[in-house]
Amino acid sequence: MILLRRLLGDVLRRQRQRQGRTLREVSSSARVSLGYLSEVERGQKEASSELLSAICDALDVPMSEVMREVSDDLSLAELAQSAASETSAAPMRPLLGAVTSVTSVTTERVTIKAPKAPAEAVDVVAA
Repeated sequence: MILLRRLLGDVLRRQRQRQGRTLREVSSSARVSLGYLSEVERGQKEASSELLSAICDALDVPMSEVMREVSDDLSLAELAQSAASETSAAPMRPLLGAVTSVTSVTTERVTIKAPKAPAEAVDVVAA
């Protein structure tokens, strides 16, 4: 099962790390406890729309951009999940046209490199 809260947490963490900011800095700016923000980033807590808005504001990233990235990750996770459930990968080839490479596959994690960010791999976690 794909957990939306885990995908959202991964996106928020990536956004924060791209900026070179610490959990403490973002939690202070968003006025949320460091522990709670950490749990949101790890996908252990669901972020309310108000909390998500505060975190996005603290990161100076539009919520629509965060949600678009979550949507992209969700699409990849669904694709990986359906590919994992298939007995043969051949019928999936047409659907994988946008993926440049799958670098590793385990029962819980698929690492995919997509063309929009060739230097950055996306880890897709299916729980």
